[in-house]
Amino acid sequence: MVVGNAPIEKPREEWDDDERRRVQYNLKAKNIITYALGMDEYFRVSNCKNAKEMWDTLQVTYEGTTDVKRSRINTLTHEYELFRMNQYETIQEMQDRFLLI
Repeated sequence: MVVGNAPIEKPREEWDDDERRRVQYNLKAKNIITYALGMDEYFRVSNCKNAKEMWDTLQVTYEGTTDVKRSRINTLTHEYELFRMNQYETIQEMQDRFLLI
């Protein structure tokens, strides 16, 4: 139940079947996510209230926000466009240099 902008939890006795099912799905999803994580990631999401919040936290941690992703794409595209073979450079040297980027 939502009053104003603040959610108010109903007592368990007042939950309908749909609410019970959603709580079970959330617990199941949280368990799946938790079992798939290492210790560092677990501590990062252990205080999240639901599976969606856990997922969003992990997504931002490993992929970054939309702005960060867009910036990364632009940077990599720019680096790719500037990538040229230097004079007297062998193909192997060029590949090695590319792998260091």
